[in-house]
Amino acid sequence: MSSPSERTVEVAGGPCRIWEKGDGPLLGVLPGLGGAPRWSPFFEELSQSRRVVVPSLPGFPGAGDQHRDIDGHLMWVSATLDLLEAAGLAGADLAAASVAGMLAADVAALAPGMVRRLVLTGSFGLYDNDDPTANVFATTTEEAVELQTARPDRYAEAFAPPDDEEESAEFQILQYRAAEAAARIFWPFGERGLAARLHRVRSPVLLLWGAEDRIVQTRYIDRFAAGLAGPVETCVVPGAGHQAWIDEPEACASAVVTFLAD
Repeated sequence: MSSPSERTVEVAGGPCRIWEKGDGPLLGVLPGLGGAPRWSPFFEELSQSRRVVVPSLPGFPGAGDQHRDIDGHLMWVSATLDLLEAAGLAGADLAAASVAGMLAADVAALAPGMVRRLVLTGSFGLYDNDDPTANVFATTTEEAVELQTARPDRYAEAFAPPDDEEESAEFQILQYRAAEAAARIFWPFGERGLAARLHRVRSPVLLLWGAEDRIVQTRYIDRFAAGLAGPVETCVVPGAGHQAWIDEPEACASAVVTFLAD
């Protein structure tokens, strides 16, 4: 697997890494919890037919600590818009997972034309008190991993620290910072009023979920579908949890490519 090209842009007062690889129509990809500490099999699969662009949200791996100065949901949506524009993704297809899915949905709702087609995977953004999403921050590290994945071996590979002791320590700091950034975006349950704006998303949407998602359960697919105004497709991936892109990269990439080519 060859490495992607890499560049850095300035967003919200700090650096954000942009990875790019592949040929074809542009596809932006925003990873969810934990971000993307390394190029993944999911990205690689997509890059076989698309020009895959993976921006790092503030605070996540590849970015700085400017997330600490982003105050409130509107500023997070604004920063996400700035990041997508800086990455050259205005008007492109976009796939986003988990916490990033909530931001991507608001981008599509509030900036018509910014997103051509949207893939949401295990997305936060809706919340039902009678059927709550899981609070991944109210757990131990081991319990949080169990909640996120149905394939611990693949999760461990995706987030394995480097062998070098100093690099490993830095890696752990970056993962802690990514968790802090995620908490600032959606603490505690991702309820930021998206339900009242979801009808403004008129782009075609694929709701791509892991069948074993224990954080944002598959029951939330129907809630998202009911609120969206544009065409909606759904795909539930067997054997995948909340980190569906990590658990079943080939199946997820295939669903995304098929949807975008429709």
